[in-house]
This record gives sequence, structure tokens and C-alpha cells, in this order.
Amino acid sequence: MPAILSRVAPRTFNLIGSRLMASAARLETVPREEIDKEYDRKKTFYHRDLEIQLAGPGQLKTKPLDPTKLKFGHTYADYMMTCDWDAERGWHHPKIEPIGELKIHPGAKVLHYASELFEGMKAYRGVDNKIRMFRPEKNMARMKRTAIRAALPDFDSEEMISVLTEMLRLDQEWVPASDVCSLYMRPTLIGTDPTLGVGCATEAKMFVITGPVGAYYSTGFQPVSLLADSRFIRAFPGGVGAYKMGCNYAPTIWVGKEAASKNCQQVLWLYGENEDLTEVGTMNIFLFWKNEEGDMELITPPLHRGLILPGVTRDSLLELGREWGEYKVTERTLNMQEVKKALAEKRLYEMFGSGTACVVSPVGKILYHNKITDEYEELHIPTMVSKYGVMQKFYNTINDIQYGRIIKDGWMRDI
Repeated sequence: MPAILSRVAPRTFNLIGSRLMASAARLETVPREEIDKEYDRKKTFYHRDLEIQLAGPGQLKTKPLDPTKLKFGHTYADYMMTCDWDAERGWHHPKIEPIGELKIHPGAKVLHYASELFEGMKAYRGVDNKIRMFRPEKNMARMKRTAIRAALPDFDSEEMISVLTEMLRLDQEWVPASDVCSLYMRPTLIGTDPTLGVGCATEAKMFVITGPVGAYYSTGFQPVSLLADSRFIRAFPGGVGAYKMGCNYAPTIWVGKEAASKNCQQVLWLYGENEDLTEVGTMNIFLFWKNEEGDMELITPPLHRGLILPGVTRDSLLELGREWGEYKVTERTLNMQEVKKALAEKRLYEMFGSGTACVVSPVGKILYHNKITDEYEELHIPTMVSKYGVMQKFYNTINDIQYGRIIKDGWMRDI
């Protein structure tokens, strides 16, 4: 312990009360491998530098009695994590403290030029009462790629996961004791330097908020209707459609309202003259069909054009499908004419979205704008009556892994 205390003593002993006790307790648990690692705050923040300010009795909120009824994003846990960065010093010490408002200058880059990115991930309380995160290294790898594309500071994935683990330990009572609910985690990175003018941020802030979320399907699977209209485009080659940035989402809100006005719950995003399928709402899209060669096939659009966010659930479904070996698994471009042809020939059996919030979401209908006739066509997808049950098997398997009923090596991270 003397070596650790001498390194952080000036910071630690300036703290008082609960913060001092939490920091001292934290020092007791620093693994030797953390101490021996390279230390360069220009490259990352460090778990070993974590400061924890415990909430007082008046700051702890009442836990929801029935988490299954919670609306997504309306309830927050007790703690948040923040960590500042500046170009001169690099990363500052990460802090976990009671959740509160952020103070930000009105000239901050994020408010004017969308210098921002985020992640969405979950922690689950298993049937054995252990709390685990689902494939957090995948989220962190994507967040790091997005940070580079957004000209925001890089960081070390494992350091971030270690800090998230500490948050979960503090907020463990907020992880619902339910096998249909979870704790949603929203890591976010924003440019904060108060200077107008498009350019690289010289100051930034990483923060993480969390909150319990209820069952996505409270009454079983509900098929969605999609508006497919190639006049609306989500992403294009060379753009940032493959990165989880807020600037990808704001322009879709109005299109979503247009879809709702036509009794559709989501948008099927098309691209190009051939009307290639890309995403559905904020999810990746999958089809299960018999292809024109007569093979049973699970198919999803590819990532190489940069039009599609590389979803963690998408990757998980592809990996499981290939492991099972029950059908062909393909990543390739497909378009609306192929979908219409397969429906007409009765060889399109299932269509579904995939994402963190729902795992899978069945598609029941597409309202397709025919650009030649300028009229809308209704295409009915037989997902809910499919005898193959591909979507259902994916849902059951992912759900069982997340709640500890199935052990999948390397997919769950214990806290």
C-alpha cells in the first residue's frame, strides 16, 4: 500500500467525509497489474485514479416498485460518472458522484457543431442474482472508433469498463430483480471548449448515466409497420452512418413523424437507385427466407459501405446463426425489388430488427412508396405466423445468456 498512497496522497487527503472514505476503500482494491501498467493520461483516464463521492441519505432516490412498467429513459439511478479532458493535460481523474446537472458554457462545441457521441448498453441481474454486463467490450470498441471519427479524445476500453463496474456496484440496487428488465447504461462524450468556429475540440467531457428499463414487450411480441420511402435517406457512403453520433438521430425524427402519420411505427431506411435496405428505425435489419438458389438463408445488409451502424446485437445474432449451422448466414446488399419478389413467391418468412433495447423486433407490414407510380403499396410480412421460429429462437437464446440461464463464454462481464 505505501507505493499506492504516495502516488495519490496529495489528492486523496484533500478529500473529506464520505468522499475520503470511499477513496480510501477504493485504494484497498487496486490490483497490482493496474499499478504496473503504463501511465499516460494523454492516452486514457485510469480506474486507479477514480474518485467516488457517496450520496447522502437525502440524495438517494426511491426505487421503482414495479420496474416492468418503467418507460425507457424516464428514470435514473443514483450515480453518474464524469471525466474531463483537455488537449494540454489529457484526461483528468474520473469521478463517480450523485447524479446532477452538468455545467456547460453556451459556446460549447457540442451545442453548435454536434461534437458528440454516445453508446447504449445494459446490465442484467441474472437468475443467480449476479449482475453482469452484456459484451461491454463491443460497445467500447465502437465508442472508440466513433471518438476518432468525431475528432474527440481516445481512451482505453478496459479502463472504462472497470469504471463502469464500480458504478454498477454502487447502483446495484437499481438493477431490477426481473428477467424482463435491466439497467440501461448511456456513456457519452461531448466537446465542451467554449469557442465558436468549426474545429477540433480542445476540451471534452465523458459522462455516464444509467437507469432501469422495463420490459420492451410487456404483452408479448408486437409486430411493427414500416414506412419505406427512398426519398428519405439516413446515411450515405463516406458519411457517419456507421458511427453512434447524435447527428445521425436528430434528422430522422421528422421522418418518424411522417411514418406515424401513416400508421407506421418505424422507418425502413432505403438507399440509392436500387432502394437497398439499410436499417429499420434505429435497429439493424434481418430477413429469413429461401433464396433464389433454394437455400434457407438468414440475410442482413453488409457494413462495408459505411451506411449501417455495426450493432452489438447484430454481431451476436450473426455469430449464433453461424454456430447453429441450420441455414446459410449471409451479409450482402439486398433491395426492395428482391423483397417484393420473395413475397410474391412466398419464400420470405420472417423480417425483424435487432438492437439493444428489444433484442429483436418483428416486422408485420411495410408501407412502400413506389417511386415509379408515386403511390403507396402495402406489403404484408408473415413473421408472426412463420413456422421456422428463427426470430423467436434468437430472442430466447440472447435473453437466456443475458440473465444467466445459458453460459456463453466471453459474452457476459461479471461485476
